[in-house]
Formats: sequence, C-alpha cells, structure tokens
Amino acid sequence: SEGGKYLGPFAFTAARSFITFFALLLFEAVGSRGKRQARPAETAPLSAYIKLGVPLGVVMFAATALQQLGLTIDPSAAKSGFITALYIVIVPILGLLFFRRRVGAQMWLGVALSLVGLVLLCVKDGFMIGAGDLVTLACAVMFAVHIVAVDRFASGLSAPRLCCAQFGVTGVLALIVTLFTETTHVSDLLACWPSLLYVGVCSGAMGYTLQIAGQKYTEPTVASLILCLESVFAAVGGWLLLGQVLSPRELAGCAVMLVACVLAQLPEKHTAKA
Repeated sequence: SEGGKYLGPFAFTAARSFITFFALLLFEAVGSRGKRQARPAETAPLSAYIKLGVPLGVVMFAATALQQLGLTIDPSAAKSGFITALYIVIVPILGLLFFRRRVGAQMWLGVALSLVGLVLLCVKDGFMIGAGDLVTLACAVMFAVHIVAVDRFASGLSAPRLCCAQFGVTGVLALIVTLFTETTHVSDLLACWPSLLYVGVCSGAMGYTLQIAGQKYTEPTVASLILCLESVFAAVGGWLLLGQVLSPRELAGCAVMLVACVLAQLPEKHTAKA
C-alpha cells in the first residue's frame, strides 16, 4: 500500500521480485559453503527448477501485480487482505475441477458465506463493486493456482532454489511491462525502499520460501487456511501502521469471510449408519 504511493504496480513488483531473487541467491551462496553432503532435493537438475519455476513465476507475476494494482486503485490494506484470502475457498474448488477432489456440503456453505462477506465488504453505494475489488479478486485466483501448482509439482525440489527461480521470472516479466507502461525514477525507488526491502526479504525470500517448504508436509487446503491469516495481519497492520479504518458494514464483511474461510476447512462430521 505504501509502495504504491511512489511506484506503479509493475515497477513495484519488479523491484520486490529482484530483491527476493538476489536475497535467495545470497542465501544459497552462503549456505552452500557449509554443506557437507547435498540432500536429495538439492541434487535435482537445474532444468527441473526452470521447468517449474517459469510457470510459477508467470503465475506469481500475475498475482503480485494484480494485488499491487488493486491497492493502487483502492489503498485499503485490510480490504485487500480479506479479498485476497478468498483463495482459501478457490483452492478446493480448483481441486474439484481439475483433480476431481470431492467437496462436501460444508465446503459449499463456506463458498456461499464468503460471497456474502464479499458483497458486504466490497459493494459500494448503488450496488457497484469497485474496480480495485475485482482486480484483487483476480489476484486471489492466481494465488490459488499457485498453491495448487506447488502442491502438485514441487515435491522433491529445494524450496529456496525454486522460490529463487520463480521470482527471477516474475522480476523479468514485471520489468518488461514497466518499461512499456510506467515511468519510474531512482528517487521513487529510494522513497519507498523500506517497503521494498520488507516485502522483498520478509514476504518474498522468507515468506514464500517457507510456504513452498511447508506445503511439502501438508494438504493444500490446510496450507490455504494457514495462509489466510494474512488477512488478519493485513487488517491489523492497516489499522496500526496506516491508520486505515473500516466501516461497520466492511467489518461485518470481513468477519463473515473469515468465518467462511475457517468453516471451509473444518472436518465434516459423518453420521454412522445404523
């Protein structure tokens, strides 16, 4: 949100992605010095990381650029976080559509509640949904695709190396679009360097690497539940750091969406037959 005051969405995405890329390269360079024996995941050929890193980088480029574009249109970090958290419902739906994973009645109830919460959160006067809300919703779909793809194809690969590959692709794509669509000055980069450093190192190099590593040991729907806590931190951060306040209607929408996200992941009860 703060970075969007100085940089366009694609310039911000390019800058944060390259910071993540070089931070992970440094991590790999330092870490490789103390390794005595490579682990199985670290013996995968470079082609394996390119084969998966390129499509993941394209998806990540779309997701992060859409998220930043949504914040540029509507700079509410809290709303952006809650709308983005819809991937918790989108993930199991993608599993049903593409991998035929069964979805129970409780999941569909979560979908319905999330739509109610989305209306409360995003619908403006005159029943108009803001452009920023639609852009952020598209971002949620991209993040859901990313979660499912990592679950299906990333096993056996080093999380830092895969994350490095995907952010390298993301940075290149964002830079290309920036050169044709936006005007960026060095002073703009310097003005928002704390935001860039934070999202590049903490969110990118640390957060996404830990996400890829953690998804090796959990189901994608459970992973999406944990990741949806981003919406809570976005709301608290927007309030504490940016002074952003949500209306009672928007707060109700956030609450309903959070309930829907949790409900969608709770185990369903099965009644034993007599």
